[in-house]
Amino acid sequence: MCYVSLGSNIGDTEDNLHEALIKLEDYGDEIRLKAVSEYYETEPQGEVKDQPWFTNQIIALEIDAEIWSPQGFLSTCTAIEAKMGRERAEKGGPRPLDMDIVAWGDVTMDIDFLTLPHPRAKERAFVLIPLKEIAPDYVFPDGTTIDEALSAIEYTLEGRKIWQKA
Repeated sequence: MCYVSLGSNIGDTEDNLHEALIKLEDYGDEIRLKAVSEYYETEPQGEVKDQPWFTNQIIALEIDAEIWSPQGFLSTCTAIEAKMGRERAEKGGPRPLDMDIVAWGDVTMDIDFLTLPHPRAKERAFVLIPLKEIAPDYVFPDGTTIDEALSAIEYTLEGRKIWQKA
């Protein structure tokens, strides 16, 4: 199973995330949507704090590994981001769509443009909380459970709003 984090903080953010799912379907039957988390509102993380809050969710995809590699799928995600108007001018700045591969089965890799699982996934409540919603028994390749990862970070969850100290 492939888990992907979707985020948006420009325009109609929920529509943006929904449109990303529709665009993923355009890539063929080899990519099948298996689960979608609820939307979560998330305080901006990283260096750029002065921007709108994000709408985030996690999706689970079944991807035909004979046709798709993680690198090829990452290129598809980048293309969808570009079609949705993402410009990579400011790292961590506002964007209509951000797609990150959180995990690709139990694959681990670290190459120039892709690290799996995502190197900051276990540090981000906006990834872990919706991931737990759709895959409560998920275990990272290093053996860390979602509950263990969540207990190792400081965050506040009120309804569907997430605050986290970065």
